[in-house]
Amino acid sequence: MTHTPRKRFGQNFLHDHNIIYNILSSIQAKPDEHWVEIGPGQGALTEPLLKLGLRLDVVELDRDLVALLKDKFRQQNNLQIHSADALKFDFSTLAKDNEKLRIIGNLPYNISTPLMFHLLDNAFCIEDMHFMLQKEVVDRICAGPGSKKYGRLSVMMQYYCATELLFDVPPESFDPAPKVMSAIVRLVPHQQPPVVVNDMEKLNRVVTQAFSQRRKTLRNSLKKLIDEESIITLNIDPTLRAEALSLHDFAKLSNLLQETP
Repeated sequence: MTHTPRKRFGQNFLHDHNIIYNILSSIQAKPDEHWVEIGPGQGALTEPLLKLGLRLDVVELDRDLVALLKDKFRQQNNLQIHSADALKFDFSTLAKDNEKLRIIGNLPYNISTPLMFHLLDNAFCIEDMHFMLQKEVVDRICAGPGSKKYGRLSVMMQYYCATELLFDVPPESFDPAPKVMSAIVRLVPHQQPPVVVNDMEKLNRVVTQAFSQRRKTLRNSLKKLIDEESIITLNIDPTLRAEALSLHDFAKLSNLLQETP
């Protein structure tokens, strides 16, 4: 059974055996673990994972691929295939008896960011996540203050997770080859948040507003939310731009907003 990649699903199938080996070496999967693969495609990673003897759930949207996977792995009793949209799937239902899930996936670029935040709604039952993403997105996730790549995605993801770029993946590792470089990122949800945030909606609001006009200083970009004098009381320089602020700084700003009537 063959499958033609569908552009509407953002399908780029991994076929590079060296990259697959590097991924497996990086994730250090063990037989007694429960793994979830998002977007398994034609099973390039699914097959070696199953050979380790671990429990594996896969979530696939394309019904033709679901049929292909069911046929290919019909004799595997450690595999459960879910024909579903990962953006709407309740991953917490897979975690039984307070176990932690390990998640892996080659995510379609057009839904990668909302899908990661959807997963983080269930961070309490996730051990770690390893994703193939557009390298530009991974760079933004892992960027620190002072970097031009540092932005809303950096701050919000680093609130929830420890982030690590593992290695780059060239376009020729896929069929069809995408027009951009990819990379593997490791995301490990924090056991305890690294900073105190009273209201996540307000943190998101402050961070979004600050980076929406990133060339402006805080006194200008945040003036509709927080006045300059209040920013100074937090020992934050209002003449700085958003990219100079740490996660801790943004937490202080959002908590101040929480206290504002």
